[in-house]
Amino acid sequence: MARWELARLPHITGGPGARDAAGPLAAALTGPGAAVLLVADPGLAATGLVDDVRASLAGAGLAVETFSDFTGDPTAAQADAAAAVARRSKAAAVVALGGGSALDLGKAVAAIATDTAPAVAYQLCERDFPAATLARIAIPTTSGTGSEATRTAILTRADKAKVWLWGDALKPHEIILDPETTLSLPPALTAQTGIDALVHALEAATNANATPANRLYAHEAIRLAARHLEPAVADGANLEARAGLQRAAWLAGIAIDNGGTAVAHTIGHALASLRPLHHGRSVALGMIATLDWNIVDDDGRFDAAARAMGLGAARDLPAAFERLTRGIGIRVSLAEEFAGIAPETLSAQMARPENAAMRHSNRRRIEDADLLVFAERVLTQA
Repeated sequence: MARWELARLPHITGGPGARDAAGPLAAALTGPGAAVLLVADPGLAATGLVDDVRASLAGAGLAVETFSDFTGDPTAAQADAAAAVARRSKAAAVVALGGGSALDLGKAVAAIATDTAPAVAYQLCERDFPAATLARIAIPTTSGTGSEATRTAILTRADKAKVWLWGDALKPHEIILDPETTLSLPPALTAQTGIDALVHALEAATNANATPANRLYAHEAIRLAARHLEPAVADGANLEARAGLQRAAWLAGIAIDNGGTAVAHTIGHALASLRPLHHGRSVALGMIATLDWNIVDDDGRFDAAARAMGLGAARDLPAAFERLTRGIGIRVSLAEEFAGIAPETLSAQMARPENAAMRHSNRRRIEDADLLVFAERVLTQA
């Protein structure tokens, strides 16, 4: 039996309307009258959610400054800009409201704002985070990345490479899971974020780092995603499906926080560093291209994941995953977006240092020749 461990879980407040707890929870972390930076997804402005959270924070006697000047796949430069706002306002906490981009950005800002080093200095664990950090509250409005539960933040460098920051300084102190915050998410984004959660769970359950303890979270996330993803895409007002998918993403976040991801994320990050592509779609395409290769000589972990998904055995996973991906409307072909990108270019991107941890976490050893095969597959899938 191998030694194992599980990272701490943040305190969680959940249920419809739970976003109203943001103010009291923040005040408990900072003390009365403190300043708070609200990092809010710019796409939420018309939903009223930003106003709801601002009102809760102000109602708890906190001074609120809002930062929304960032994009999907936030950049290291945007993290630096937000950290500057946090310093100027003397923020004691960061409340991150939005999808994975907002949560990753907010977490990064809270971890680096007490120092002056740029965000890129902390990439790939090249620099320790400051000893003192800002308090962190995460309120996800999509059900995909599970960033609310992880010690990881993904930022994009100036050269378009997606790099990770990692450490306890990034993990939120408080998580608010309010399924009502996901109701405005359109079907296409529900599909792409939801498939991301399923990929996280499948990879955490089957990669080289998987343990029986961690599979508790990964298998339940697989079960919930398989049950609720299609209903949530079909009917965005289905609060039960929204809540189930939100729990799936959170549990999958716990699973990857403890076990990491694998080859689908190696491919997904490489794709997104070459052309703009939604993260959920990119990792789903990576999984379609590699699942049949990965289940060869399965030691039982893919069988167990298949059963969690309601299937009979590992051999059923590749077809079932692809069928689900297509069934919720995710386009598999990259012919238009990646015209002119050669397989050799993509495989070289997959081999870059920032993708090494995901590659080496894969259950089956990946050689450089395998990367080229995967690149050819993902670029020619129709």
